Amino acid sequence: MTALVAGAGGFIGGYLVRALIDRGFAVRAVDKKPLAEWHQRHSAADNRVLDLAGLDACRDAVAGCARVYNFAADMGGMGFIETHKAACMLSVLINTHLLLAARDAGVDRYFFSSSACVYAAGKQRQPQVTALAEDDAYPADPEDGYGWEKLFSERMCRHFREDYGLATRVARYHNVYGPLGAWDGGREKAPAAICRKIALAKASGRHEIEIWGDGEQTRSFMYVDDCVEGTLRLTDSAVTEPLNVGSEEVVTINQVVDIVERIAGIRVHRRYDLAAPMGVRGRNSDNTRIRMRLDWAPGIRLEDGLARTYRWISAQIAAASR
Repeated sequence: MTALVAGAGGFIGGYLVRALIDRGFAVRAVDKKPLAEWHQRHSAADNRVLDLAGLDACRDAVAGCARVYNFAADMGGMGFIETHKAACMLSVLINTHLLLAARDAGVDRYFFSSSACVYAAGKQRQPQVTALAEDDAYPADPEDGYGWEKLFSERMCRHFREDYGLATRVARYHNVYGPLGAWDGGREKAPAAICRKIALAKASGRHEIEIWGDGEQTRSFMYVDDCVEGTLRLTDSAVTEPLNVGSEEVVTINQVVDIVERIAGIRVHRRYDLAAPMGVRGRNSDNTRIRMRLDWAPGIRLEDGLARTYRWISAQIAAASR
């Protein structure tokens, strides 16, 4: 069976390509970035550079594939998505054209990577947030730009399943992190940014970092291995409704800093930038439904995942300084 991974040059896509190869799939890996800029590149895959915003490129990419995994999107951490709303919205072209190409090619399964950013903002205004269940996406009030694109694309998947019989699967990811992801340049997410800041503070001897917001905003963070496992299980399943794929281990940003300090073996002075982008006040994943549907939920501890991530980012910083 041949599987297409759209957005294979990105963080999660690169991990999924490797997992599919290990499972015996023939994998077509596609991204619009030049191959040299991919986070991971696997020689066993059919690696292609295509801009999937166009329908013809999507038809070329899908041809001969039984499965499609769509991770392709213009996105990043909160600093990116709050300042690039139009760019995030334009990702709707990718999912729309991939759905059309997949329908016409008779694809067996179509997976779409959605986000917890689809959830209503009114349910995320306090740090002591009630974990978000799948029904909390409506009435709709998602993250402006990025969240609206994801929610609309979820509906597209639903209606292609209902109207055309295309078997679609949708995961709502909660803050995926791990090695081999973005760690500087503006697209990194909070765990990678905190690891980078503390690693630089340790390397420089200036034990001070900046934190966006007051550090009391709450999140749950899912290690990339759990993300890949949940993606594969959901795609193989008979579940048609969107499912949360995220950790339930809720922490404040200050607690993330505490953990990375322990890993690094230093303490840092914290400067708080209250004017910086920080997203919703509180967000956590309710995993009731994924446990019911898949008899599984993400379980890798945050401290374990951050230790692996910190070691990798620290090594990147050390290599860049040579």
